[in-house]
Parts: sequence; structure tokens; C-alpha cells
Amino acid sequence: MSTDEETTMSDPGLACCTPLSGTAMSAEQAEQVAPLLKALADPVRLRLVSLIGSSASGEACVCDLNDAFELTQATISHHLKVLHSAGLLDREKRGVWVYYSVRPAALAAIAGLFDTTALAPA
Repeated sequence: MSTDEETTMSDPGLACCTPLSGTAMSAEQAEQVAPLLKALADPVRLRLVSLIGSSASGEACVCDLNDAFELTQATISHHLKVLHSAGLLDREKRGVWVYYSVRPAALAAIAGLFDTTALAPA
């Protein structure tokens, strides 16, 4: 018996065939969501989205984020550009600073991948 089978059998919450969602994603949906997941696959970028999304104003500029990382401002700006290019962040230039905010629709698309209502007991 494999380790995966042992884990599944020892934890009744991990049924071998329980789907994560009610329907499988289409090829078009996969094409839309894959770049979002790729952009979030970096720990720094994942933290940036979390920091921006949890800020009191719902937005942040590089100057607000520098202290959270042992990285240069240029490196943080690069990560923010990747997140913006992937469609996860909106940006607005104000003077010399660019302020970033999380795009709720992008996060909703990712969250929709794991619709756990299919797992809820009847």
C-alpha cells in the first residue's frame, strides 16, 4: 500500500474520490487562471498580495512595502510589475509613487478553483 493510500484511509476527511468542486474547469478557464497562479507561486509575490490586500486603505506603494522585506526597492517593484502584468493588481500613479491594490475579481477566480461547497456534508 502506498503512503498516499495509507493517508487517505487513515483520515476519513480525505476520501479518495471527493471532488474539490462541482464541475471540472474548461481549457479556457485554465488558460485564464494559470498566469495568476504562476505569478503567485513566488513567496515574495504571495506576501506582497497579502500585505496589500490586508492594508487598512486596501492599497500600498513600494515605500509602504520595503520594510517587510530584505530586498531592494527595485526588486520589490519588479515583483509588483509581475503581479500587475498577471492581472492580480491594479495600479495608479500619484506623483512619483505608484499605488497598488488587489483586483478582487482575480482573487475570486483563484478562490473559485477550490469551491469547497461540493465537500460540505448534506
